[in-house]
Amino acid sequence: MKWKETDFNNGIVSVRAVLIYGPDAGQVDEFCDTAVKKLEIEKDNLFALDSADLRERQDALFAESCSPSMFGGRKMVIISNAGDADAKQIADLVTHPGLCATVIVAAGDLRAGGGLRTLFEGADNLAALACYTDDARSLANLIRRELSAENGIDRISPDAMAYMTTHLGGDRGITRGFLRKIAIYVDDKKTVDLDDVEKCLPDTGAADMDDFLYSLTAGHIGQTMMALDRLLYDNAQPNMIIRLLDGHFKKLMTAVVDGQLPRLFWKVADKFNMAMKIWPASEIALVLGRLNELEKQLRTTGMPAEILLRDFSLKLAVRGAKLAIKRRN
Repeated sequence: MKWKETDFNNGIVSVRAVLIYGPDAGQVDEFCDTAVKKLEIEKDNLFALDSADLRERQDALFAESCSPSMFGGRKMVIISNAGDADAKQIADLVTHPGLCATVIVAAGDLRAGGGLRTLFEGADNLAALACYTDDARSLANLIRRELSAENGIDRISPDAMAYMTTHLGGDRGITRGFLRKIAIYVDDKKTVDLDDVEKCLPDTGAADMDDFLYSLTAGHIGQTMMALDRLLYDNAQPNMIIRLLDGHFKKLMTAVVDGQLPRLFWKVADKFNMAMKIWPASEIALVLGRLNELEKQLRTTGMPAEILLRDFSLKLAVRGAKLAIKRRN
């Protein structure tokens, strides 16, 4: 079955397993946490493993999944970082007649028709829930919901809303963390203005992240690498940067294909306009494929994440610069 959020909230108790997947890793994690809470899973009844350990720990996985809890209550198994290559083993687990646990399979972006989506979307007792990055409309609704009168906020200025919808949305976990910080910061005055949002940026690295993302796609090599230096110096995680970079290129792809600009903050509008002119859809598609491969490399090869990210970012910025020169000539 294909599920939406309401289906998940109402039906999690009645299925054998749920595939939670998509480019918004923060939202995937959020739904996994929600499943644990809704099913009231105790710590001793939770068994979690990475998909890279499926083969080595197959016996332990089936033992945990197909035996009643020694402590009473419902059991849960969470398999993280799953991919279509794991579909056969996961299918053997979720269709096993002795299954006693609810199985949650967490994955990144998966192609339609792939092994995992086909398995979970095609069965009546399994479900698949997609977690796509928030668009401008859903992000604005999330911001209003999190910064509501119930949480002490009476008003959000248009400039503040525009700034937040430009800077947030790549990862639900990052978005919620930022909004919690804003709510605490403006608690006394009950309103959110642009100045409040900007003052909360340094710890999140949003200004440096903007400089990195928009400079890269505009072909500004020096600015790109300097912004990346600042982000890494401030302990930004490479996997988070890659997810936001993926979201940025998807936003660029939508703009290039549809010919319509997204809602942009004025400080980055010129660079994004330039990127729209120099990046063809075919080039963006190649970058998105390479980003997916890079995220897998970070999980599976053991190579230093920072080195991989620096190398990839430099090559992308150089490619952007070459495309800009080609357009001028």
